[in-house]
Amino acid sequence: MADVVVDPEVPPDDAQLLRDSRQVLIKMRQGWTPQPRPSVSNAHRRMMVAFAGAAFFGLLMGFGSPARGLGLLMMVLFGIPLVIVLFVRNDMPEDDEDAYEREVYDQLRWYEGRYVLTDDLDESSARLLTRAQRAIAAVTGSRVNAEGLLDDVRNGVMLPAQEWEIARLLAKLSALRAKHRETVSQGLTPEVEAVARPLARALDNSEEAVLGRVEALERYAANVADAERAYVAHHQIEELRSRMHQYEELVAETGADGFVVPELERLAADADRLEQALRRSVSSAQEAFRHLEP
Repeated sequence: MADVVVDPEVPPDDAQLLRDSRQVLIKMRQGWTPQPRPSVSNAHRRMMVAFAGAAFFGLLMGFGSPARGLGLLMMVLFGIPLVIVLFVRNDMPEDDEDAYEREVYDQLRWYEGRYVLTDDLDESSARLLTRAQRAIAAVTGSRVNAEGLLDDVRNGVMLPAQEWEIARLLAKLSALRAKHRETVSQGLTPEVEAVARPLARALDNSEEAVLGRVEALERYAANVADAERAYVAHHQIEELRSRMHQYEELVAETGADGFVVPELERLAADADRLEQALRRSVSSAQEAFRHLEP
């Protein structure tokens, strides 16, 4: 399952970068920040070096001939190597990994509050999110969804929105629950305990509400699984029916009619029942889907 859940309203390219940012996020949680960019650009540095060199050369030219020769010698020995070093150093490209981490860091700061790192969830919240993601994966990975029998367009919008809302709520719950536990672990006076008790119940009630969302997703996934089984069986029966004339021809030639014909008739009846079952199961899945809508 995804280590980073992203608000589906984030542009796709940025969202993918955020989903791939787990390692950088963990480093940020540990206090890491990228090194600041140079305050002066490479182009400006070159201009300053060139200007300084020209000024230095001009200054030396203003002296007399003996000093001029000495100045030129000093320029060759010290000035030109210095310019070369500065140019080479400024031309060195930024490390690819550093550049990537800086880009990720900037994106993470920009989209703060619109992604959830699953490592930040407490154990109970992480289990709930995993259940929700498994249910969503079961729906989106089904053939009945790929075939458009479940309104795949609405699934493509509603299910990511449900995953994000569940992850967002669980992140807030985990953070507040951790602070609450830290406070009560220090020991409470009876007066404070009387206040803390209903707040703890509020946390529990919030988790129950999120659990209700997850269970609705799981019911939808269960209905989709029923539709998937009916869909597979229906297509298998259709394959057999498409070859029925071959079976009939074979049993007629071999004189096995009395044994096989009843089975072929049952095959046709099963195909009709499976087609009806498929329609019912798809209808049930669509009804379950309506319970996910806000």
